[in-house]
Amino acid sequence: MLIEKLKKYTSGTVYPMHMPGHKRNANMLPKGLPYEIDLTEIYDFDDLHNPNDILLDMEMLATKLYGSEKVFPLINGSTVGILAAIGAHTSRGDKILVANQHHWSIDNAAELFGLTPIYISAEIHKPSGVQAGIEPLAVEKALLENPDIKLIVITSPSYEGVVSDICSIAKLAHKKNIPLFVDSAHGAHLGFSKMFPKSAIQEGADIVVMSLHKTLPALTQCSLLHLCSNRVNIEETRRLLSVLQTSSPSYILMASIDSCLHLLDRDADALFENYEKNLKHFDNRIMDLKIFSVLCHGSSQKPDCFFDFDPGKLVVVTKDTPMPGIAFGNYMRFEKNIEIERSCDDYSICMTSICDTTEGLKRFAGVLLELGDGIKR
Repeated sequence: MLIEKLKKYTSGTVYPMHMPGHKRNANMLPKGLPYEIDLTEIYDFDDLHNPNDILLDMEMLATKLYGSEKVFPLINGSTVGILAAIGAHTSRGDKILVANQHHWSIDNAAELFGLTPIYISAEIHKPSGVQAGIEPLAVEKALLENPDIKLIVITSPSYEGVVSDICSIAKLAHKKNIPLFVDSAHGAHLGFSKMFPKSAIQEGADIVVMSLHKTLPALTQCSLLHLCSNRVNIEETRRLLSVLQTSSPSYILMASIDSCLHLLDRDADALFENYEKNLKHFDNRIMDLKIFSVLCHGSSQKPDCFFDFDPGKLVVVTKDTPMPGIAFGNYMRFEKNIEIERSCDDYSICMTSICDTTEGLKRFAGVLLELGDGIKR
């Protein structure tokens, strides 16, 4: 593992006549940051932009775990993967089909590479205010109206956990030999448990970006870009990543990616089994929740307009209740010392992962029940 190699090297007697400038001088450095393993591309530590040793091993482990053909580890988040992948599979002036609920980096890619986005919308689930997934029929209609589309970009799962029918959309794209790119930044954990939807890779997408740090135990900015078919351009993707990503990649972040992948390789079954138990216990606890509901949890059933849903997202629906989502978020933050992911008027998004504790989810469920009992319509 990269982390072990870093520790072994930096605990030795080699004196660094190279970057970074902190020189791992613990006597001069503030405590709490991992300066001791912060290296640059020195001898025997490989090169992220041209890996052939330990970083290539990391890539190969990722392809094994996820079932893709080529993986690029990313240390600038899914954003750089989105920019590079879109640029590598289009030419200036091309049209791209984009789901309207998307990350702003997709708009930035369109501007950067001179592309014309054609937007398609999804239905809103009125009781919650949450947008459903993209319907294959909407994709088919857009392709008929725009036969010169060169790339399809779908976000699945969405920020709220809604999963689109990637398998059907992929079939539509492939009939016209168009690559399907899925922004699955919130889906790095999918495909490891039958309780969760399949990953976009398993469903036939050609290009998939995943943020390990969003739903798995990895440091912020750690992501993966997967290339999965013969419709992709590996070398142009590699070139653009070298243009858009730093030439001094952080070994701390690369070690975090490597450690996360090794953890999954070693313990995924046990970790996800425990995760499933925690989520099922949470569902049982909130079965009698009043006033609020948690989308697709407890007594709340999956809406018909959702193709699928990621149970790792706890979306607390506050629409048509006495406490809008913004007030709910502030109550959790200031009164109960619980910081949630995001609040809006109709709902609040709360994130879970394999690293959640039984006690943590029990505490959150207890606060929901207490709040529901205390509020009158």
